[in-house]
Amino acid sequence: MQKTYKYILLGLCLLTAGACKKDWLERQPRTILLEEQVWNDPKQIVALLANFYDRLPVQTGLQDINNNGDLDGRIAQWRDMANFDDAMWSGQSNEDGRNNIPAYGFDSWRLWNFSYIRDINLALENIAQYGERLTEDQKKQFTAELRFLRAYDYFELVKRMGGVPLVTKQLLYDYSGNATPLQVPRAKEEAVYDFIASEVDAIKDDIGNDGNVSRANKYTALALKSRAMLYAASIAKYNNLMPAPINTPGGEVGIPASRATEFYTKSLEASREIINSGVYTLYKVNPNTGENFYEAITKKSGNKEAIFVKDFLTPQKRHWFSYDNIVRGIREDNLGSSSVTPSLNLVESYEYLDGTAGALKTRTADNSDYIYYTNIGDIFANKDARLYGTVIYPGTTFKGLPVGIQAGVMAWNATRNAYDVVEGNDLNTTYTDGKTLTGSSGPHRSIQEVSNTGFYLRKYIDAGARTSTRGIQSDIWWIWFRLGEVYLNAGEAAFELGLTGEALTYINAIRERAGFGANSLSTLTLARIQNERRVELAFEDHRLWDLKRWRIADKLWNGSVSNPNAMVYALYPYRVVRAGDAARNGKYVFVKMIAPRFRAPRFFQLGNYYSSIDQAVINNNPTIVKNPFQ
Repeated sequence: MQKTYKYILLGLCLLTAGACKKDWLERQPRTILLEEQVWNDPKQIVALLANFYDRLPVQTGLQDINNNGDLDGRIAQWRDMANFDDAMWSGQSNEDGRNNIPAYGFDSWRLWNFSYIRDINLALENIAQYGERLTEDQKKQFTAELRFLRAYDYFELVKRMGGVPLVTKQLLYDYSGNATPLQVPRAKEEAVYDFIASEVDAIKDDIGNDGNVSRANKYTALALKSRAMLYAASIAKYNNLMPAPINTPGGEVGIPASRATEFYTKSLEASREIINSGVYTLYKVNPNTGENFYEAITKKSGNKEAIFVKDFLTPQKRHWFSYDNIVRGIREDNLGSSSVTPSLNLVESYEYLDGTAGALKTRTADNSDYIYYTNIGDIFANKDARLYGTVIYPGTTFKGLPVGIQAGVMAWNATRNAYDVVEGNDLNTTYTDGKTLTGSSGPHRSIQEVSNTGFYLRKYIDAGARTSTRGIQSDIWWIWFRLGEVYLNAGEAAFELGLTGEALTYINAIRERAGFGANSLSTLTLARIQNERRVELAFEDHRLWDLKRWRIADKLWNGSVSNPNAMVYALYPYRVVRAGDAARNGKYVFVKMIAPRFRAPRFFQLGNYYSSIDQAVINNNPTIVKNPFQ
């Protein structure tokens, strides 16, 4: 037995000696990456950047456009598109509260994602500390990209919250029992915008990625500056024109009026640099102006208008937006469709190509009778092509299929000398004459997942085969920045600076792409610019923020049922049944009404201009000043 132990001991000694000789005990683990390995490997850094891009806060409406794995319980904040005046909710009734919002909560649109800022700061410090084997160009590129993402996030914070703590390095606790050094107070609102501008200026010439629209480049950074400086300028001007400007004593909310010109100038300069670069062009590939505008948003191949997008390239990242918002009559699955449906309010914002106002003509001048249309789509003839590219309306097609939109019939009652309104209890029904009563896509007053307004979304809806099914879904990208917005930013900034000729050049270029003649506008007003932004950028999540920065949201959405801007309206088409009257029988008439499922006027309070800060944040950091009215 003793001899056996001796042999075992000898073997262990030999094994230990051999292992020590080969540094066996000091071998690096295969499943753990050290800091030096991560921050000197460009592939590892790119993978980390992909995570940061994915975590960027998407603007209100599409924060979680991709599915989280649970079809019925998935988070889908794109539904917020139905919370304003450009659309309403026509989907399942468990979301019908979007049509009955007594007032927007003070916590609406709140963002306080400083964990994201912390992670970016850590990455920046690690590249500087450990990335000695990276080339200087690689260091510049990765550092610039991270700083862009941080600046973009600060813009998303400041436009919601006002001034927030400016934290550009890790905050490390020293376990002393004193947390005061970690309690960074809110910066002034103007200081956050200054930070964004200075970051863009510092990095724009270091950031590459030309041609990759899902990663930032020089012009992405300039587009951020174009937009952010326009917001800052508008707040500086219009907040101070309010009867009682919204501000705090320390400037955490509110920007001095004296800075408006400076911010407008910075926005215009950034916009000019993008436009004059020639890198991007307005999309004008399709000769059909309506289809062209639709493709300007959805077309990925050869689209030189897109500057920066959130893409959905893998099956795991495809999204449900088309599934949930496809036209009811052509949906490709038994479930889902027709949730966010555009309002008549939006549709009438699109002018006629002769420059007249966009109100649809449904009644005679003396209001004594309907206007009768031979074809159901004739009422939309000669409209701004951006309407077609944004909204599916009666008489149009999608995926090569006709869209059956008809609410019912107007049957002439000779006894009453008036029309009887007849509507079907279901969709795709026929009247006593054997012809259509209610279309396969409605509209309908009460059926779920069918338009309650008479319109459907086209913008961002995927026209590919089976893309509105659970099995395939859609990879349509979400556009963060495109050249069309930059033109509008430039036009507005130039107008505010008194450069009306230059402003007209930009605005007219946008309108010409939409089917208007060259130089269709010879004069310009702020109201005209505001409407151009509404129709060009509808459902791209600018409406709320534009109304906030112009300080008119509380006036348009004032909670009054007598205010047409606060209500959501619908347009219901009817086929006329009037035997013996060749001028009217078989024609189509239209009725404007408050959407039947819409319950409460939109009510935006002064306290909604800045989102409230969660009390837990204030408890952890007593230096944080609350926002006004909260």
